[in-house]
Amino acid sequence: MLLRALPAVLLLACRPSLPGRAGGEDSALTSELTNQLARSAADWNRGDLDGFLSDYARDSATTFVEGGHARRGWDFIRSRYASRFGPGASRDSLRFEEAAVRRLGDRHALVTARFILFRGGQTTASGPFTLILERQSDGWKILHDHTSSDPR
Repeated sequence: MLLRALPAVLLLACRPSLPGRAGGEDSALTSELTNQLARSAADWNRGDLDGFLSDYARDSATTFVEGGHARRGWDFIRSRYASRFGPGASRDSLRFEEAAVRRLGDRHALVTARFILFRGGQTTASGPFTLILERQSDGWKILHDHTSSDPR
């Protein structure tokens, strides 16, 4: 699904910017997606794995890129995070910073931001990430997540 949609997304991204249109500034969309990120971090911090994962498109084409490897499928993403949410698991607190949103058409958006994991006032991990989202019947869903870690 993502591979079929990618050419259209790239064409939309190259169109001239118009306010409220593809590539243009859209404060309502920015507010909606930054609020979604804040809710996602709150789900993480509460230990709500299902809430945290609810932002990802639940299909086999959803991609997650980290550490130089692309992995596919919602099931992989769930398995990647599940160990951090099990009984007795230790999980650092999460927040997102520097979020920027760009509309890529009526149903797609690009989000760039930074994740910060912290414990006891100390940052334990951080880095930039890029998301491609699609507006689906149940809200904005992540089709592609490319996360990088800052050097330690």
